Amino acid sequence: MSYSKKDLERRMDGALASLATEFSGLRTGRASVNLLDSVMVPAYGSTVPLNQVASVTVTDNRMLSVNVWDKSVVGATDRAIRDSGLGLNPVTDGQNLRIPIPPLNEERRAELQKVAGKYAEAARVAIRNVRRDGMDSLKKMEKDGEISEDRLHSLSDEVQKLTDTYVARVDEALKAKEAEIMQV
Repeated sequence: MSYSKKDLERRMDGALASLATEFSGLRTGRASVNLLDSVMVPAYGSTVPLNQVASVTVTDNRMLSVNVWDKSVVGATDRAIRDSGLGLNPVTDGQNLRIPIPPLNEERRAELQKVAGKYAEAARVAIRNVRRDGMDSLKKMEKDGEISEDRLHSLSDEVQKLTDTYVARVDEALKAKEAEIMQV
């Protein structure tokens, strides 16, 4: 096991990217094409992601448009969106589904903030796990005589600074998402 700052940064970047993906699926008062990423549609004998049977576009900040490619799947797509737990009610217009994004009430906003907080905490834990792995490999290198005790301390400080930077970025992302959720 060897120490690589680049590897630690790559793994911490992965935790941030995962957080960004989870945040994009949280419904705010604004329309987003990522909002329907989690919707699975029963089509062609199996369940497939919505993006494999239709294209999603934002027509304005409170309206999504879903263009279903195959007429036979329009009904299933409508039901999948209604049953997704996102609180959306599509309006069918031929092969298009228009989805108005209702404004969020206070209770739902508070709920979404809690969910965002859980996602952020999971990202912080992932980043701390990367730090732990880095520290373990440094201690092993020192024990095996590959690095001196002084070098161990300086590299440990470097890993801690890196961890602090990434945790701060998670906190910033959470703050921005909470502000977006509370926006009326």
